[in-house]
Amino acid sequence: MTAILRDLRHGVDRVSFARDVLGFHPDPWQGEFLRSGHGRVLLNCCRQAGKSTTTAVLALHRALYYPASLILLVSPSLRQSSELFKKVREFMAVMDESPPLTEDNRLSCTLANGSRILSLPSSEGTIRGYSSVDLVIEDEAARVPDDLYHSIRPMLAVSGGRLILMSTPFGKRGHFFQEWDQGGDRWQRFRITAADVPRISAEFLAEEKKALPEAWYAQEYEGLFVESLDQVFRYEDVQRALCDDLEPFLTSI
Repeated sequence: MTAILRDLRHGVDRVSFARDVLGFHPDPWQGEFLRSGHGRVLLNCCRQAGKSTTTAVLALHRALYYPASLILLVSPSLRQSSELFKKVREFMAVMDESPPLTEDNRLSCTLANGSRILSLPSSEGTIRGYSSVDLVIEDEAARVPDDLYHSIRPMLAVSGGRLILMSTPFGKRGHFFQEWDQGGDRWQRFRITAADVPRISAEFLAEEKKALPEAWYAQEYEGLFVESLDQVFRYEDVQRALCDDLEPFLTSI
């Protein structure tokens, strides 16, 4: 066991682990998220908020301090999945004692303690083979197909693993919006706007607000779910039109 792993403070406090071991100093919201133990978390973050970096810390901490963990990093494309995995590997590289690996390639690694971190593209057909998953991080969840999300959830049934959905909004559609809007208290929610990110200047935001369409700015920088440009009916109107009190109308043939 390395000296880093012998420090129990880092094992129980992911913020201390991020600061002391990885040299990463979280913003207030990042610290709150890292200390959260909620099993289901929605990260509704503006662009450049640091959500990928923060979840990379979470994934590495799980792999180090919980032997034999299985961690899946899921994204809409192979390129995005590999970028998230790359952040994990970069954190490993800055550690004073980098964890020994028994397997290491561009898309996955296995630690000597048996933990595995795998990055996967959004293909429902190729992801079904995994079970007893301890942590799933779904990047750009608003653009991940719903059938993939539906295939992921059963992987957590036995393990009781955590599920993190993170994304910038992409219209009032798909599982990310549905969970945000209707998921109730099953989910812990974080909404991080550009104003919450100290690295984004007010001058830059003022320029963006002038340059971008209002709906696009609201989506990218304010974390708001706006109507899709090709949407005929508003989401609220569709919801008001639904009724559970009517009996189905059946006709005989």
